[in-house]
Amino acid sequence: MASEPDMGEIEQVPTTAWHLFVERDICSNVQEGLDHEWLATNGLGGYAAGSIVGATTRSYHGLLVAALRPPVERTVLVTKIDETVEFPDGHTLKLGVNEYQDGTIDPQGYNYLTKVGLEGDIPFFMYALGDMLTLEKRVWMEYGQNTTYVQYMLHGSFDEESEKSAHKMTLTLYPFCLHRDHHSTTQGSHDWHFLVKNEGNCCRVRAYEDAATVTMIAEPEASFTTTGEWYWNVLHRCDQKRGLPDHEDVYQPGYFRIQLTPGKRITLVLSTERESTGEFGRQQHEESVGQALLRHHLRSKQLLAVANPSVINLSQQDPVLARLVVAADQFIVARPDYTTDTTTGKPAIHLAPDRKTVIAGYPWFTDWGRDSMISLPGLLLSTGRYSEARGLLRAFTSFTQNGLIPNRFPDSGEAPEYNTADATLWMFHALNIYLGATGDWPLLKELFPTLCSIIDWHIHGTSYGIGMDPQDGLLHAGVVGVQLTWMDAKVDDWVVTPRHGKPVEINALWYSTLSLMESWAVRLSTDATQYSQLRSQVRQNFAARFWYEEGSYLYDVVDVEGRAGENDAALRPNQLFAASLTRDLLSDAQTRCVLQQVTEHLLTPAGLRSLSPDDPAYHPHFNGGRKQRDGAYHQGAVWQWLIGPYIDVHLRVHNDQNALRALLQPIIKQLWSTCLGTISEIAEPEPPFAAAGCFAQAWSVAEILRSWLLTAE
Repeated sequence: MASEPDMGEIEQVPTTAWHLFVERDICSNVQEGLDHEWLATNGLGGYAAGSIVGATTRSYHGLLVAALRPPVERTVLVTKIDETVEFPDGHTLKLGVNEYQDGTIDPQGYNYLTKVGLEGDIPFFMYALGDMLTLEKRVWMEYGQNTTYVQYMLHGSFDEESEKSAHKMTLTLYPFCLHRDHHSTTQGSHDWHFLVKNEGNCCRVRAYEDAATVTMIAEPEASFTTTGEWYWNVLHRCDQKRGLPDHEDVYQPGYFRIQLTPGKRITLVLSTERESTGEFGRQQHEESVGQALLRHHLRSKQLLAVANPSVINLSQQDPVLARLVVAADQFIVARPDYTTDTTTGKPAIHLAPDRKTVIAGYPWFTDWGRDSMISLPGLLLSTGRYSEARGLLRAFTSFTQNGLIPNRFPDSGEAPEYNTADATLWMFHALNIYLGATGDWPLLKELFPTLCSIIDWHIHGTSYGIGMDPQDGLLHAGVVGVQLTWMDAKVDDWVVTPRHGKPVEINALWYSTLSLMESWAVRLSTDATQYSQLRSQVRQNFAARFWYEEGSYLYDVVDVEGRAGENDAALRPNQLFAASLTRDLLSDAQTRCVLQQVTEHLLTPAGLRSLSPDDPAYHPHFNGGRKQRDGAYHQGAVWQWLIGPYIDVHLRVHNDQNALRALLQPIIKQLWSTCLGTISEIAEPEPPFAAAGCFAQAWSVAEILRSWLLTAE
C-alpha cells in the first residue's frame, strides 16, 4: 500500500456535527469572529450571509441578497441590521459590529456575543445582556421566496428593580439598505434619493424609481422612524485580501423600535415578495412567522427522511450525514421557465417543482454545467432526491447546442456560455448513476436522440476545437484564449492552464461515455456497432498514449496544442479519473502506480493538490490579487472535491474503508470552522491548509457526502 502523508493527530468528529456551535473564545475574539461566516439560502439562488460577529467582510454579505431573476441577478438589498438594547434604567448595549476603512471597529458588539451555532440549518447568535438576560437572534429564509426572517427572543428574567420600573426594555433595529449587484460595491452620495415609505410598523425602500422594493415589517406594536443616513467607508476585509474593491457606503433608512419582554419573539421580515408580505405586520404577525418557521423545520426533517428512510432520526444516528444533507440542499435551486404574461405583457416566471439546477458555489458562482453534473450523484442521488435529479438532467439537455450543454449561466441572465469540453461528458456519467439508482429507463429513451446527436458532434467536431482524432479515437480540445476543462482560470487574455490537446480526464470521460452509449443502445434495441468500435479504439490507444513510463503515472495532456507526440508530464490529480470512472482503461499495476504517485505528491488533509510541489510551476500559497490567486488556482491549490475520485480508486485498490473514513475527518471538521455547516471550494496547499475560495462549494459538499456513505462500515 502506498504510504500516506502524515496527517497529524486526526481528531474524532464531534458528536455535535448536527447541533454545532462556536464557543465564546472565538465569538468574542473579533479577528476570529470576522473570519467565521454563516449562510442561509432560499432555493432560488438568493441567500443571506455574513460574519458571525455581524460585520460585512465581503461585498457579497447581506441579510437579503435576492435572486431577482432566479437563480441569477443576485442583488444586495439589506446588508445587515445593527441592534441596540436599552434597559429600563436608560443604559444601552450596542450589539452590532462595523469595521471601517481606517481600521475603526464600532460598535463592538462582539464583546457580548457568547455563542453562535446552527439549529438544523438556521444560524443563531446568543448575546449576554448581563447576568440574568440573554438575547437570542436567528436568521432563516423562506424556501422559494426572496424573504428573510430575523427573529429575536429575550431569555431570562428582569431583576426586581427593572420589574418595578415604569420604563421598559426596548430593542432598536437599524437596517442598512442598498440596491446593487452582489459582485459590486456602492459609493454613497447625497444625490442618491432612496424612496422610503414609512407605514408605522412597516417600511418600504426603493433605491431609485425602477429598483426592486424591499419591504421590512415588524409586529403592530413596533414603530419605524425615518432618518436617511449614510455610513461611509465600511470595510470588506475579505475583499481587501482578494485585491478587490474593499470598501463601500451603506444607507440606513431609519430604525425600528420594539419592546423587549422575556419569552416573547420579535421578528423583522425582509422581503421583495409583494403578495406574501400581506400576512405580516398584523396582530397575527408572530403567529404567521411561527408558521413560516414550522414550514422550514418540517422541510429540513423531510430532507433527512428522504435521504435515509430506514432511520427514524438521522440527525442522531449519523449527525455528519445529516449535516451534509442539509448543506447539500443549499445548492439545489430552481431554474424557472421564463415566458411573457399574456395579460400584462411583462416577463413571467414559472417555477416547476422538479426543474432544478445547482449553484456551483456561494457567494459568487451561478449554476455551471460541469459542477452540476459532478455534484448530481452526491447532492441529489445520495440524498434520495431522484425526481429533482431527473429534472436537472432534462433541464440541461434542453439547452444542448452543437453537442454541448452549457458551461455556465451568466449572473445577469444572458444566454448560456458553452466553453466546456467536459460538462457534457460528465452528464453521461451523472445519467448513468441516476439510472442505476432509479431504473428510470423511460428517461433514457426520451434523452437518447439527444445523446446520439452529442456523440455525432464530438466525432465530427464541434465548437472550441472539440472533436475526435480519427487516428486514435481520442478527443482533442482547445482554441487560443479559451479555457475548456475544469482547470479554467483565466485573467484577461491569460489562460493559466490551457491544457490544449488531449487532456487525460476528457478522454477517460470519452471512453466512459462510449461504453455507456454501447450498453444503452443495446438496451434500447438500436445499433451499438459505432459505439463499440470507437470504445475499442480508445481503449487500445489510451494507455499507450497516456502512460508516462519514467514517472509511473499518466501524462496530463498528450499532443499538446495539436503537436503530435508532445506530452505534458505535469503530475496532476486529473489522471485519477482514468481509474475512478472505469476499470478497464488501465492495468491493475498502472492503477496502483497512479494511486501511489497521487498519494505521495498530491494528498493533503484538506483534499488533493492540483499540481505536485516538485513542479517548477507549483504555487505554495493561494493569496493576493486576482492575477496571483488565479495563477495559483490550479497550480497547487487544494481541491476538496477531488477526495471523491481518490477514495473511489483507493477503495478499488485496497478496499480499506476505515483508513478512508479517517482521511475524511479533517475535511468534515470544516463544517464548524469556516462557514458554519458547509465546506469551502479550495484550501491552501501547505500547512495549515486554510480554507479559501468560495466559502460554500457544491461539489465539495457533494463528493464529501458521497464519500462519507462509501466509507461507512
